[in-house]
Amino acid sequence: MRTGEGGDMTVLRTSVRNFMAHKGRMALSGTAVLLSVAFVCGTLVFTGTMTTTFDKLFARTASDVMVGPVERPGGGGFDVPSAVGKPDTVPAALAEEVAAVPGVERVTGTVSSPLVVVVDAANENIGPTTGAPTIASAWSEVELRSMEVREGAPPRGPDEIMVDADTAGNKGLAVGDPLRVLTAFGDFPVRISGIAAFTVTNPGATVLYFEGPVAQQVLLGGEDAYTELYVDGDGSRTDEELRDAVAAAVGAEDYRLRTAQEYADDSKDAIGEVMSVLRYVLLGFAGIALLVGVFLIVNTFSMLVAQRTREIGLLRAIGSGRGQVNRSVLIEALLLGLIGSVLGFGAGIGLAVGLMVVLREFGMNLSTDDLTIGWSVPVIGVVLGTVVTLLAAYIPARRAGKITPMAALREAGTPGDVRAGRVRAAVGGVLAVGGLGLLAATATVDAASQGWGYLALGIVLSLLGLILVAPALVGLVVRVLGVLLLRVFGPVGRLAERNALRNPRRTGATASALMIGLALVSALSVVGASMVSSATDEIDRSVGADFMISPVDFGPVLPDVGAAVAGVRESDGGPLASVTEYRMLSAEITTAGGRVTERQLSAAQPSMLTDLTVGTVTGDLERAYERDGIAVDADAAAELGIGVGDELTVSFERGASAVLTVRAITEKSTLEGGTWALSLETARAHVPDEALPLPLMLFVTAQDGRADEARTALETALEPYPQMELLDQYELKEQIRAQIGQLLNMVYGLLALAVIVAVLGVVNTLALAVVERTREIGLMRAIGLSRRQLRRMIRLESVVIALFGALLGTGLGLAWGAAAQRLMALEGMPVLEIPWPVITAVFAGAALVGLVAALAPAFRAGRMNILTAIATE
Repeated sequence: MRTGEGGDMTVLRTSVRNFMAHKGRMALSGTAVLLSVAFVCGTLVFTGTMTTTFDKLFARTASDVMVGPVERPGGGGFDVPSAVGKPDTVPAALAEEVAAVPGVERVTGTVSSPLVVVVDAANENIGPTTGAPTIASAWSEVELRSMEVREGAPPRGPDEIMVDADTAGNKGLAVGDPLRVLTAFGDFPVRISGIAAFTVTNPGATVLYFEGPVAQQVLLGGEDAYTELYVDGDGSRTDEELRDAVAAAVGAEDYRLRTAQEYADDSKDAIGEVMSVLRYVLLGFAGIALLVGVFLIVNTFSMLVAQRTREIGLLRAIGSGRGQVNRSVLIEALLLGLIGSVLGFGAGIGLAVGLMVVLREFGMNLSTDDLTIGWSVPVIGVVLGTVVTLLAAYIPARRAGKITPMAALREAGTPGDVRAGRVRAAVGGVLAVGGLGLLAATATVDAASQGWGYLALGIVLSLLGLILVAPALVGLVVRVLGVLLLRVFGPVGRLAERNALRNPRRTGATASALMIGLALVSALSVVGASMVSSATDEIDRSVGADFMISPVDFGPVLPDVGAAVAGVRESDGGPLASVTEYRMLSAEITTAGGRVTERQLSAAQPSMLTDLTVGTVTGDLERAYERDGIAVDADAAAELGIGVGDELTVSFERGASAVLTVRAITEKSTLEGGTWALSLETARAHVPDEALPLPLMLFVTAQDGRADEARTALETALEPYPQMELLDQYELKEQIRAQIGQLLNMVYGLLALAVIVAVLGVVNTLALAVVERTREIGLMRAIGLSRRQLRRMIRLESVVIALFGALLGTGLGLAWGAAAQRLMALEGMPVLEIPWPVITAVFAGAALVGLVAALAPAFRAGRMNILTAIATE
């Protein structure tokens, strides 16, 4: 073959011809690239579209300057406005001061709160089920920037409300329908006066509007205040100049002032944090699928190179250099990567649109008009898919370049370098042992924070090690599986075993692709089962209350709910023995040694001691619930050098400072975590009633032998409040199990992409193996092997490869899960639970995967013409 430019063109033409000749064999590898790139591009388009939706909303609604209450430094705590049932505000008189500032044309005071529950005539909560909020606001000119009245009229008077069109459509509401609005300030019956529609995309919230003074009454308890001032300038000053002028007039330190751009940026950052988490999680699963796809691509090109050994040897004999042969394979990989990536980009857009359609069914309305496809999306998708494909094909390409002219005289598929295989196995063994050692080291640390690095590095090293050592394990594991499963099928079973053993590197790579997904499934199932078992064990051991009452949306327990439950307790001869209010506060703690820390404090009545038992390391927990006492968890006590008898200076957010005495050091609880505890009496002594957070939960204990009667009475009392949930201990366990199960099912669904790619790898390996063994298959058929036996042989080979991957994956996953549980034990989740039903299902699923993957290759092998197969070179 010619060298130089002419030779390179010949290499290009040869590569394209080979690619087109083997396009069927490339299809499954291309599908792996397509799926992985589609997931990456779909994630970027979907999250980008969500960000664009919110950006448009924020930009449309902002004024030149926004004036609101000062942001609290403890905003991440439990006693934020949501816990007290009322948003932070600015005084109504501030609007007049701002209006007097030169350059201000108009000031609009607004009232808005997400701390509401709205119930329809059927006593059903009309709020969204997607986790988006229900927001009640005062109707004003500001709202006209994003809403328009479609039916009826804006609200007028205390008994009218307007709802958004999406909620009305989803819940079957119409003008004139009755609703009830539940807030911290009461239960307000209203009727729908009008229906307003978004002029921008509604991201899924339920939105309601009151008349201004009514909103102050319902949402603020009648306080003459606003949650935000919208300041529009007359054009004589820039937004920054107007903001500074307003700040000089009202005091910059007393309020939060932002320009329209700053408001939009802050809002965008808040949404961006959620979007970033979602984006990274989805991209992580896409990366796993891409990693699995690498094995498929490596196997595909390795087998193609092996099958073309004689052809490549002839090319070398007529003058082709190593570099040209190497480039020939890489050009085929480049074509595969480019085609798969481009198709993946298109599929990714379809995936994003599909996700938007699915979310629309759940009430989150994302318009395709806002579909955001930045230039980086196709670039990232195509570059990622192409580069990964080229990297995966590099080793087979190097192997092709090393083929000598003498290879033209040998049979295709000559085994590779045995020494290189031994070196690989040795390196893999060292990495695997090192990784497992790091996983074992998690049992030696004293704090979970010290062990996460061991866990992460141990997972990476053990995975890489097992991938490298897998071919060396093929002989042992496949022979054991052969004895257990294949020998019962007689000669066909032995043939299947020998085929699986024929090329250990290929079998190992195919099984490794399946191993990754199954290892993650096994590890997560161990973690999930251990979390459930730890929580349920803790409930059995420590929960003494008969019932727990809490909102389904994780909000506070509204006062009316507390009053209804208290009514049951206070009724003559009532069935309740006690009702405990569990509240959370934020506070800044200063130790006797001068160390300062911000902590969450739980406050409850002394009956909490029997409702939720917490182990005591030292001291007397009962005394901690006396006036000006406090209990500290053991980890915090060790970290801060706190002991029983120490005095702590506690500065309550929204309250005063107090000196509290440490009277107990407690163990960490699965249910309560590392919360510091004090009595509700102590909290009330230092925090005003209007600033005291509402309860997050009520613990209820029935009179002896009257639990059924108590439940009936509580269900009746809570009937008007559909946002509340009444659970006994069994139901609480089932709820925890269901919540963790839902999370795991979602994760398993995302991991299914990696498993699908691995299945494609098994199919591709078998399909190429059938092509490679065409002549052999013809000879076996000629000496009496029936089509049925041939198909069974291929199916059994596939099942053995899949079970080999399942053994490696579940073994590795169990090690990962056990190490993770050791760290969780330091966080109060001490029970290690191996979910044997899930592990059994993994093996059964692997066998099924093997059967399904073998269907097409086995069918093709069975249809081969015997004479044509024997004549194949």
